[in-house]
Amino acid sequence: MNPRLWWRHRALRTRIALAATVAAMVFLFLLARTASWAIGTLLINAADTELSSALDQAVPEVVAGQQLHSTPIDVQLRVLDSAGAPVDGRPAPQLDAAEIEQLKSGRSLFRENDDPPHRWLGRVVYDPRGTPRLVAAGADLVGYAHARQTGGRWLTIAGLVASVLVGGATWVVVGWSMYPVRRMREVAGALPAGQRLPVPEARDELRTLAESLNDLLARRDEANERLRRFTGDAAHELRSPVASIRAQAEVAVAHPDPEFAQEVLAAVTAESERMSTLVDDLLSLARTDAGEVRPGQRVDLAEAVASAIDRLPRGGPAVVLATPRAGVSVHAAPGEVDLVLDNLLRNAVRYARAQVRVLVLPAGTSVRLLVDDDGPGVPVEHRARVFDRFYRVDDDRGRDTGGAGLGLALVAEAVRRRGGTVRVIDSPQGGARFEARWRAAGVLSGRI
Repeated sequence: MNPRLWWRHRALRTRIALAATVAAMVFLFLLARTASWAIGTLLINAADTELSSALDQAVPEVVAGQQLHSTPIDVQLRVLDSAGAPVDGRPAPQLDAAEIEQLKSGRSLFRENDDPPHRWLGRVVYDPRGTPRLVAAGADLVGYAHARQTGGRWLTIAGLVASVLVGGATWVVVGWSMYPVRRMREVAGALPAGQRLPVPEARDELRTLAESLNDLLARRDEANERLRRFTGDAAHELRSPVASIRAQAEVAVAHPDPEFAQEVLAAVTAESERMSTLVDDLLSLARTDAGEVRPGQRVDLAEAVASAIDRLPRGGPAVVLATPRAGVSVHAAPGEVDLVLDNLLRNAVRYARAQVRVLVLPAGTSVRLLVDDDGPGVPVEHRARVFDRFYRVDDDRGRDTGGAGLGLALVAEAVRRRGGTVRVIDSPQGGARFEARWRAAGVLSGRI
C-alpha cells in the first residue's frame, strides 16, 4: 500500500500521536547515543585526573634523578628516553613510535582496541644531566566497554518505552483537546436556520473556529433563502407564458380555423421568445451566484455603446451616443459590458417617448455610463429596489411592457462584481437616468 495514501487516510488524532511517538523515539535514541558517549568521556576524564595526579608526583623525582617510589596501584608509571626505550629498568611498554611521539607532544593517548582499553598521559622533563626523559602514566579502563554498551542498551530501551508513553499521552491529550471541536461540529450540523453557535469568551482557536462556522451558517442561510426566493419567483414568472401558450393552443385545437391558427402561432412565438429570454436571464443570474466571473480586460466603452446601438431593433425611439469619443476604457469582460448595455438601452427604448441619450464620461479613476430617456421616469420610492430581481414598478414600467424584472438585476450584478456601482435618478430629459460606474482600465483594485 502506498505510505502517503495510508497516512492521508488516518485520522488527525492518529497522525499527531504517531508523529509525536516517532519524534520522541528519534530524540531519545539520539539522547541514548549521546549519553553512551558521555559515559565513556566521564570514565576517561576520571582516569585522566588520576593519571595527572600520578605524573605530578613522579615528575619531581625524575628531575631530581631519583627512582620512582610512589606508584599508585592502578597506575603504571614509566620513564623512557626520547626514542621510547625504557630507562627505568623495566620491560619496554607496548607503544609504537607514533604513539611515543604523540605522548612527547603533550597529547593524551587512548588505546581503545586493547583489552581492557588503556589510557596514557606523558610529559617531557630533563634529568640532572640535561637529558630529556618521557614520563608516562598509564591505566587500564576496566569496564569501559561494558559500561558504554550496557548504559546505551538500557537507555535505548528506556527511550522506546518513553516514546510509547509519549504517543499514548499525545493520543489522550489530542482527543481531549479536540472534544470541543467535535462538539461544535455536531451542534453546527444540527442548528436550524437562523441560529448560530455560541462564541467562546477566550480569544483562541476555538473562538476563531466558532466565528468562521457562524459566517458559514450565515452564508448557508442566505443561499437557502436566495434559492427559495429564486425558485418561487422563477416558477411564478414561468407560469404566465406557459399558461398563455397552453390556453391559446387549447383554443386553436377546439376551433380549427386556419386564419385563427396563424394568430395563435404568432402569439405562441412571442410567448416562447419571452420565456426563452427569461430562462437565459435566470441562467445568467445562476452563474453569477455560483461565482463564475470571466477574466477582465480593457474594453473601449464608447465603441461598445456604438455596437450595442446597432443591435437595437429599428423603428423605435432614436438612440444617440452624445459622447462618441473613443479611448475611454473600463476593466471588465466584453460580454459583461454588452449585457449591461443591451439591458439598459432596451429598458430605455421600452419607456422612451422620442429619444434616448447615452453619455460616456471619464471621472478620475472611474468611467461613467449615463443612459437618459424621456419617458415616465422611476418614482423615488421605487429607486432603491429597481435593481432587485423580479421587481417591477406598478405603473408604466409593469408587466404589460414585457419585462420580467431581471434585466436591471443582471446589470447590477455585472457592474458590482467589478467593483462598480449602479443607480437611477431623474434625467434632464424628464425621464429616468440610469448610471453605471466602472473602474477605469489600468486602475488597481482588490477585485476581479
